[in-house]
Amino acid sequence: MFGSSMDQVGSCGLDLDQAATDFRKALESQDLDSSIADILKRCDLFRRVSEKSLAKLVAVSVLKRYRKGQTIFNQGDPCPGIFVVGDGAVRVTKIAPGGKEHVLHLAYPGMTFAEVAAIGGFNCPATAQATEDCVCVLILEDRFLNALRTDHDLCLQMMQSFALWVRHLVGLLEDVVLRDATGRVARHLLEVGGAIEGTIFTLPMLKKDLASHLNLTSETLSRTLRRLEEAGLIAMLDQQQLKITDRTRLREVAAGTPPGEFD
Repeated sequence: MFGSSMDQVGSCGLDLDQAATDFRKALESQDLDSSIADILKRCDLFRRVSEKSLAKLVAVSVLKRYRKGQTIFNQGDPCPGIFVVGDGAVRVTKIAPGGKEHVLHLAYPGMTFAEVAAIGGFNCPATAQATEDCVCVLILEDRFLNALRTDHDLCLQMMQSFALWVRHLVGLLEDVVLRDATGRVARHLLEVGGAIEGTIFTLPMLKKDLASHLNLTSETLSRTLRRLEEAGLIAMLDQQQLKITDRTRLREVAAGTPPGEFD
């Protein structure tokens, strides 16, 4: 009889241990889902998604962590899905046939990368590398596409978000085709420098990466920044920090004012 009682106690102990383990896992899963949802809500691409559709995206997503310098994927790799940066930064680069590396963009919290490859179902057209320790949400490609097929509202919401993304890409194309080096640099400084004149800010990437992003050489970028400073439009505080001292004139330069007009 005592043996049977002890067996029941032992069995109860095991059940309690298992229950505690299950409860802990449930809490961890809930915290993980909450983290993924928070990151997606801060992303422009998913800001228009309803709570119902967002829950579907959370269910097909995983949280990924990368160390500074770690390659997330290489150009030509199969695309695992859409990445959303939650913390840190990721550099996305393209290697030209001649071997030259071009910085397409740097993805910061709230930004995405690999979204076009995931939607189109083709290999990664560029290489992504963490420039600092970062946390990303990965929305798995096959499950994301299945969610689009079964949720028409989500599909429509994503189309609207991608329309805004295409407009952003058109703006980048206009920079390269319609603006000279000075105009491109001026426009970029206005975008990252905040709305208040005189506010000190840090360039969001190294100068060599910024030059590549703007399709300039490092020498041209440095020369252009120096020229803008000599004209009294900006003030360089160090290699990465500066402030805009004349936003009105800088906006005119970004719009295409000939360089000679602010010499």
